Amino acid sequence: MEDQKLIFFHPNPETRKQLHLAQEGVSAGFPSPADDFKELRISIDQEVVRNEEATFYARVSGESMQGAGLDDGDLLVIDRSLEPQDNKIAVCFIDGAFTVKRLKVEVDCVYLVAENKNYKPIKVSEGDELIIWGIVTYVVKKV
Repeated sequence: MEDQKLIFFHPNPETRKQLHLAQEGVSAGFPSPADDFKELRISIDQEVVRNEEATFYARVSGESMQGAGLDDGDLLVIDRSLEPQDNKIAVCFIDGAFTVKRLKVEVDCVYLVAENKNYKPIKVSEGDELIIWGIVTYVVKKV
């Protein structure tokens, strides 16, 4: 199993910052005149956090989920109040270590599936200690 070290952060409502938002959006096609933008102020926390008490952030460590767009150093938004479901990306605690994987739920078995062909799926056996710690709802990337 891939050794991942996740550091968790909890949203702090006292430190929310209001940032500028171009209300009309930014064209990914032909440029539009800058005078057309109307500014609003938003909080990133308010956009990505649905349940404040159950939401945490963690940084991705490793390359096992690159195929799902989760790269080393990306910031995950994790909601612990969501129910685990087949095909969701989850932060899991298995046999004493944290990992981020896609859930594959079958009738008699659960697999933790990497999104990188260099990593094999983890079959959760009856003797394994598995806690689905939370469901990934957003990823914040550096460009």
